[in-house]
Amino acid sequence: MNFRKITTSMTSFFLASACILGTAWAVEYRSVAKDKVNLRSAPDTKSEVLFELPAGYPLKVLSTEGQWLKVEDFEGDKGWIASTVVNKTPYVIVTARECNIRSGPGTTDKIIGSTVRETIFSKIDQKGDWIKVSHPNLTGWVHKSLVWPQ
Repeated sequence: MNFRKITTSMTSFFLASACILGTAWAVEYRSVAKDKVNLRSAPDTKSEVLFELPAGYPLKVLSTEGQWLKVEDFEGDKGWIASTVVNKTPYVIVTARECNIRSGPGTTDKIIGSTVRETIFSKIDQKGDWIKVSHPNLTGWVHKSLVWPQ
C-alpha cells in the first residue's frame, strides 16, 4: 500500500468528521419575537402554560418537534415554544444582581449606566469578553460574564 495515499485518506476522514461533529455540537439560540408569548409544558397549544415571556427573551434550543422548539432559559427552566413566535435576532439577559454599562469594552471605560438582573438587551457587537448591548434609552458595553447567552 502507498503510505502517502493512506495518510491523505485518513486526514480527509478526520477533517470531515470534525466538521460534522462541530456542526452537531453547535449551540443554537432564539429570541422571543413579541410580548406575552407562552412557554408550554408540551409541544401543543392545549398544554399547560409554564411562563409568559417578554419580547427579546433569549432561549437555547434543545430540540425540535414539528413546528415546536424545546428550549431552555438562563435559569435552566425548560419548555416548548412555537417556532413561529421566535427569531434569530440576538438578545442577552442580565444574570448578575447588578450590572454596569460602560462606554467601551473595558473596565477602564466610563460607566454610563447600570441595570439589574433580568433586563433584556439587544446584542449589537462583541469584542473579546465584552458585548455591546442596546436598550431603548441606553447603548453600551457589558462583560460577557454578566449576561446570558455569552
